[in-house]
Amino acid sequence: MTTNLKFDGGWSATVTDEPLDLVPRLRGTFLIVSPYADRVEREKFLADTFGSQDLLWDLPDVFRFAPSDRQLVGAEFRIPEESASAEDSARLPIPPEVRPGGLRADEVKDFRHEMCTVLCRAPGDTVLTCLRDLDVLDEPLDARIGIAPDVALLVQHSTVVGWSLTDPARYLTTHFATADPAPPIPATRRLLTECLDLVTTPVVDDLVDGEPAALARLQAADKALREQHEDRQRADALLELIATYVEDYGNW
Repeated sequence: MTTNLKFDGGWSATVTDEPLDLVPRLRGTFLIVSPYADRVEREKFLADTFGSQDLLWDLPDVFRFAPSDRQLVGAEFRIPEESASAEDSARLPIPPEVRPGGLRADEVKDFRHEMCTVLCRAPGDTVLTCLRDLDVLDEPLDARIGIAPDVALLVQHSTVVGWSLTDPARYLTTHFATADPAPPIPATRRLLTECLDLVTTPVVDDLVDGEPAALARLQAADKALREQHEDRQRADALLELIATYVEDYGNW
């Protein structure tokens, strides 16, 4: 059983029996598993903790630990812009069962952990799996450490090589708000898949190139989300996800 995890730069942490008691929030392509409720609280949270954090023009994965006991108190991840092909996604090894657990830093020391580069999508986007690179697919995973509800770190050779989010539609939210506790409606799930198509390769490249079919899909998704009356918070979250593309390309 994996008990010690390696991160980038030779940094390491020990797996504990205490996962985070925090509900994930999926804001655009930004997954928040941290207690803050706005930008001011986030700045204070970063100042009061240590670990890996984003800096100006640098967007690594964020893991924050309390100096007092070195326990994990929050994490933040970004969904990559590159989607794996269907063939590569099908190579994703059958994952081991999730072991719920937290992390305790082996030392009080800042580090930098590179964000993932490729997104593997399950049918219907029931699970989003983000990997360091496609080489991860060449060997089985050793473990999945469930650091929060439906959020797991992927471990290979004792090294953290990615993360996964189960049922991402459930956790869609705007700004820093708590996700709606009611389950998402089927239309929201379908539109999440469409919006993820639009903001990841290869469709996003077609948008940038002005391909009429891609532009029509963008306009249709924007219209459907604006006209959706149920599950409004999640619809607004998806509008935020595609907003930049609608502004830049929606009127072509």
